[in-house]
Amino acid sequence: MVAEQVGRTLSLDKVSFLPDMQPPHRDHKGTIAADLRVDMLKLAVADNPFFDIEMEEINRGGVSYTYDTIKALKERHPDTDYYFIIGGDMVDYLPTWNKIDQLVEMVNFVGVRRKGAKNEAQYPVIWVDVPTVAISSSDIRARVKSGQSIRYMVPRAVEDYIKEHQLYID
Repeated sequence: MVAEQVGRTLSLDKVSFLPDMQPPHRDHKGTIAADLRVDMLKLAVADNPFFDIEMEEINRGGVSYTYDTIKALKERHPDTDYYFIIGGDMVDYLPTWNKIDQLVEMVNFVGVRRKGAKNEAQYPVIWVDVPTVAISSSDIRARVKSGQSIRYMVPRAVEDYIKEHQLYID
Protein backbone atom coordinates (compact mmCIF):
# COMPACT_ATOMS: atom_id res chain seq x y z
CA MET A 1 0.00 0.00 0.00
CA VAL A 2 2.77 2.46 0.89
CA ALA A 3 4.72 1.76 -2.31
CA GLU A 4 1.61 2.28 -4.42
CA GLN A 5 0.72 5.54 -2.67
CA VAL A 6 4.25 6.96 -2.87
CA GLY A 7 4.68 5.94 -6.50
CA ARG A 8 1.40 7.52 -7.55
CA THR A 9 1.95 10.66 -5.45
CA LEU A 10 5.34 11.27 -7.07
CA SER A 11 4.16 10.18 -10.56
CA LEU A 12 6.87 7.53 -10.79
CA ASP A 13 6.97 5.21 -13.80
CA LYS A 14 7.25 2.19 -11.53
CA VAL A 15 8.25 1.13 -8.04
CA SER A 16 11.00 -1.47 -7.76
CA PHE A 17 11.40 -3.51 -4.62
CA LEU A 18 15.00 -4.15 -3.66
CA PRO A 19 15.47 -7.28 -1.55
CA ASP A 20 18.83 -7.40 0.17
CA MET A 21 21.11 -10.36 0.50
CA GLN A 22 22.54 -9.42 3.88
CA PRO A 23 21.70 -6.08 5.50
CA PRO A 24 24.68 -4.42 7.19
CA HIS A 25 22.69 -3.24 10.21
CA ARG A 26 20.83 -6.35 11.39
CA ASP A 27 21.51 -9.40 13.47
CA HIS A 28 21.37 -12.24 10.95
CA LYS A 29 20.22 -14.93 13.38
CA GLY A 30 16.71 -15.92 12.47
CA THR A 31 16.72 -14.06 9.16
CA ILE A 32 14.80 -15.89 6.44
CA ALA A 33 16.97 -16.99 3.51
CA ALA A 34 17.09 -14.53 0.61
CA ASP A 35 15.52 -16.94 -1.89
CA LEU A 36 12.47 -17.41 0.36
CA ARG A 37 12.11 -13.64 0.87
CA VAL A 38 12.34 -13.11 -2.90
CA ASP A 39 9.70 -15.79 -3.49
CA MET A 40 7.32 -14.04 -1.06
CA LEU A 41 8.01 -10.68 -2.68
CA LYS A 42 7.25 -12.10 -6.13
CA LEU A 43 3.94 -13.43 -4.82
CA ALA A 44 3.11 -10.11 -3.16
CA VAL A 45 3.65 -7.96 -6.27
CA ALA A 46 2.58 -10.42 -8.96
CA ASP A 47 -0.72 -8.78 -9.80
CA ASN A 48 0.50 -5.17 -9.88
CA PRO A 49 2.15 -4.09 -13.16
CA PHE A 50 3.33 -0.88 -11.44
CA PHE A 51 5.69 -2.96 -9.27
CA ASP A 52 8.79 -4.94 -10.10
CA ILE A 53 11.71 -6.49 -8.27
CA GLU A 54 15.30 -5.34 -8.68
CA MET A 55 17.67 -8.23 -7.91
CA GLU A 56 20.95 -6.26 -7.84
CA GLU A 57 21.72 -6.94 -4.17
CA ILE A 58 20.70 -10.59 -4.29
CA ASN A 59 22.77 -11.23 -7.41
CA ARG A 60 25.81 -9.41 -6.00
CA GLY A 61 25.67 -11.36 -2.74
CA GLY A 62 27.26 -10.45 0.56
CA VAL A 63 26.49 -7.38 2.63
CA SER A 64 24.12 -5.01 0.85
CA TYR A 65 25.06 -1.34 0.95
CA THR A 66 22.65 1.05 -0.75
CA TYR A 67 25.53 3.10 -2.15
CA ASP A 68 26.95 0.10 -4.04
CA THR A 69 23.52 -0.82 -5.34
CA ILE A 70 22.59 2.64 -6.59
CA LYS A 71 26.03 3.07 -8.13
CA ALA A 72 25.59 -0.18 -10.08
CA LEU A 73 22.06 0.76 -11.16
CA LYS A 74 23.17 4.23 -12.28
CA GLU A 75 25.98 2.67 -14.33
CA ARG A 76 23.44 0.41 -16.08
CA HIS A 77 20.77 3.11 -16.44
CA PRO A 78 22.51 6.52 -16.35
CA ASP A 79 19.41 8.44 -17.47
CA THR A 80 17.14 7.04 -14.76
CA ASP A 81 16.24 9.17 -11.76
CA TYR A 82 16.11 6.94 -8.70
CA TYR A 83 13.87 7.54 -5.70
CA PHE A 84 14.68 5.53 -2.59
CA ILE A 85 11.62 5.10 -0.38
CA ILE A 86 12.20 4.70 3.35
CA GLY A 87 10.07 5.03 6.46
CA GLY A 88 10.24 8.35 8.23
CA ASP A 89 11.82 6.63 11.23
CA MET A 90 14.71 5.47 9.03
CA VAL A 91 15.47 9.03 7.90
CA ASP A 92 16.98 9.63 11.34
CA TYR A 93 19.62 7.01 10.55
CA LEU A 94 20.74 8.42 7.18
CA PRO A 95 23.86 9.98 8.75
CA THR A 96 25.04 6.45 9.61
CA TRP A 97 24.59 5.06 6.08
CA ASN A 98 27.66 3.98 4.15
CA LYS A 99 28.89 6.81 1.86
CA ILE A 100 25.77 8.87 2.53
CA ASP A 101 27.27 12.10 1.15
CA GLN A 102 27.89 10.46 -2.23
CA LEU A 103 24.59 8.59 -2.10
CA VAL A 104 22.48 11.75 -1.75
CA GLU A 105 24.03 12.98 -5.00
CA MET A 106 22.86 9.82 -6.80
CA VAL A 107 19.35 9.23 -5.46
CA ASN A 108 16.30 11.13 -4.24
CA PHE A 109 15.37 9.95 -0.77
CA VAL A 110 11.65 9.74 -0.09
CA GLY A 111 10.58 9.69 3.54
CA VAL A 112 7.19 8.24 4.37
CA ARG A 113 5.86 10.23 7.29
CA ARG A 114 5.39 8.06 10.36
CA LYS A 115 3.61 9.00 13.52
CA GLY A 116 6.10 9.59 16.32
CA ALA A 117 9.09 10.12 14.00
CA LYS A 118 10.80 13.51 13.83
CA ASN A 119 10.07 13.84 10.10
CA GLU A 120 13.09 16.09 9.78
CA ALA A 121 16.35 15.38 8.01
CA GLN A 122 19.82 16.80 7.68
CA TYR A 123 19.91 15.40 4.13
CA PRO A 124 17.53 16.20 1.27
CA VAL A 125 14.35 14.15 1.67
CA ILE A 126 11.06 14.35 -0.19
CA TRP A 127 8.38 13.80 2.45
CA VAL A 128 5.21 11.94 1.46
CA ASP A 129 2.06 11.43 3.50
CA VAL A 130 0.28 8.11 3.07
CA PRO A 131 -2.60 6.53 4.96
CA THR A 132 -1.39 5.03 8.22
CA VAL A 133 -1.36 1.25 8.25
CA ALA A 134 -0.50 -0.24 11.62
CA ILE A 135 1.06 -3.40 10.22
CA SER A 136 4.74 -4.16 10.58
CA SER A 137 6.86 -7.11 9.55
CA SER A 138 7.63 -7.66 13.24
CA ASP A 139 3.91 -7.90 13.98
CA ILE A 140 3.41 -10.39 11.17
CA ARG A 141 6.30 -12.58 12.33
CA ALA A 142 5.06 -12.48 15.93
CA ARG A 143 1.52 -13.40 14.89
CA VAL A 144 2.75 -16.35 12.82
CA LYS A 145 4.95 -17.53 15.68
CA SER A 146 2.03 -17.42 18.12
CA GLY A 147 -0.35 -19.12 15.69
CA GLN A 148 -2.52 -16.06 15.06
CA SER A 149 -4.03 -15.16 11.71
CA ILE A 150 -2.26 -12.84 9.29
CA ARG A 151 -5.13 -12.86 6.82
CA TYR A 152 -5.60 -9.43 5.18
CA MET A 153 -2.22 -8.35 6.56
CA VAL A 154 -0.39 -9.98 3.63
CA PRO A 155 -1.64 -11.24 0.27
CA ARG A 156 -3.23 -14.68 0.46
CA ALA A 157 -0.46 -16.21 -1.68
CA VAL A 158 2.16 -14.94 0.79
CA GLU A 159 0.17 -16.26 3.75
CA ASP A 160 -0.03 -19.68 2.07
CA TYR A 161 3.71 -19.61 1.28
CA ILE A 162 4.56 -18.83 4.91
CA LYS A 163 2.42 -21.76 6.08
CA GLU A 164 3.75 -24.14 3.43
CA HIS A 165 7.38 -23.37 4.26
CA GLN A 166 6.73 -23.10 8.01
CA LEU A 167 8.40 -19.70 8.21
CA TYR A 168 8.63 -17.60 11.37
CA ILE A 169 7.48 -20.39 13.68
CA ASP A 170 10.64 -20.58 15.77
